[in-house]
Amino acid sequence: MVQLINAETPMDDARAILAENFDLKYSAAVKRTTAPIYERVKDKIAEVEWPFFAPLIVQINRLKKKKDAVILAHNYQTPQIYHGVADFVGDSLQLAIEATKVKQQVIVQCGVHFMAETSKILNPDKTVLIPDSRAGCSLASSITPEDVLAMRANYPGAPVVTYVNTSAAVKAVTDVCCTSSNALDIVNGVEGDEVIMIPDQFLAQNTAKKTKKKIITWAGACEVHETFTAADIEELRGAYPDAKIIAHPECPPDVIDAVDFSGSTAGMISWVKTERPAKVVMVTECSMSDNVASETTGVEFLRGCNICPHMKRINLENVLWSLHTMTEEVTVPDDIIGPARQSVERMIEMSSKGD
Repeated sequence: MVQLINAETPMDDARAILAENFDLKYSAAVKRTTAPIYERVKDKIAEVEWPFFAPLIVQINRLKKKKDAVILAHNYQTPQIYHGVADFVGDSLQLAIEATKVKQQVIVQCGVHFMAETSKILNPDKTVLIPDSRAGCSLASSITPEDVLAMRANYPGAPVVTYVNTSAAVKAVTDVCCTSSNALDIVNGVEGDEVIMIPDQFLAQNTAKKTKKKIITWAGACEVHETFTAADIEELRGAYPDAKIIAHPECPPDVIDAVDFSGSTAGMISWVKTERPAKVVMVTECSMSDNVASETTGVEFLRGCNICPHMKRINLENVLWSLHTMTEEVTVPDDIIGPARQSVERMIEMSSKGD
């Protein structure tokens, strides 16, 4: 049985296992090679910590070439992954689109499990790896295919629009997927005046405010965003009166009503880079603002965030080990891949038409 390095492996043990197979010394050559990367993240990673990360980054970047691999990383990944080893970064929609363009035979998904499943759905003949298969999602675990079929029975004829934060099995019993980037366009694009939108109740409620269609919701929520309240926004206003506050639409509607802008992770990044406020608070996952700050000069990023424990299961150690051992491989049954791919591809097609 192949040994696994995951988020629960003590760091000393993980480093010892890796050191048996890789040179993890911080040499002058490693320092030179990673200097451009460190320049981007120096405000978020202390100089004293860089010798710990840099050798891992060098080894990952070498190994992915050897293994004909590409690394897709979500915006919530840590700066050392986002800037150090990722080939493509983005929100769920961007990563899904990039997955359709991948030329390499191996995809390493630095994100949560449903994202790796989506990559496999779109690339059934490629090897898809996730460094820790326990990187889950509260939204994906909130609903089953049986739940979707029951909703269809209760609302016959209503199309089902399913957030990508769901399992492949749920996608397979869906008409079309959506992300927070394109939710409104997808809802408006499907036929009928009544739409089942699952599983994020807050994304559905926030979308319902912008459409004339009746939205039928499910009681799922993102554990990162559901805990934010309007009182939190009021407190942030008091602490940072001259800052702009922006939030993800997975937050409750009263939070969205209280902020200056709401959008997907990609939408928030675009807004900051376009508007360039002097100060901004991103009400979302903490690594998000760290990564955007490294790409945006002249904007001060203030804290108002939560940590996603699932995203943080992915680290440089288990990314390297995943490539080295070709684990953990993500598989999707053949009878699920076909219908699930139709739902995802329809989303991408409808999104392209809306550009």
